[in-house]
Amino acid sequence: MKKVTGLGGVFFKCEDPKGMNEWYAKNLGVPTSEYGTTFEWRHADDPSKKGATAWSTFPQDTKYFNPSAKPFMINYRVENLVELVAELKKENVTIVDEMAEYDYGKFVHVLDPEGNIIELWEPKDEVDEDEVVG
Repeated sequence: MKKVTGLGGVFFKCEDPKGMNEWYAKNLGVPTSEYGTTFEWRHADDPSKKGATAWSTFPQDTKYFNPSAKPFMINYRVENLVELVAELKKENVTIVDEMAEYDYGKFVHVLDPEGNIIELWEPKDEVDEDEVVG
């Protein structure tokens, strides 16, 4: 079973999320909104399918990274979150929350051995460009 298939996003705390977004936009050309940005790309093994990686700033007092005290969180894309969570539980990995499902995929948070929070994301099936009816 494949586990991590790629990087889903990078999230970090900062004193002034809006100011940071503006700095990254002005100085590095990162096209930010209030939520950060999404970098789109194509699957190497099937270029007709698109994928995305998120980049987002959070306020220092966000509770979203809890219970980790670290100022960042990495999101990893996975293929089968249900099976992966079952394997992680067998290995006594700390599962922070219950799996949540949204229209863009399934999520769960785990902790690594040093207490870094990791967000695992199984994206909904990504759309083949030829299947899009506009």
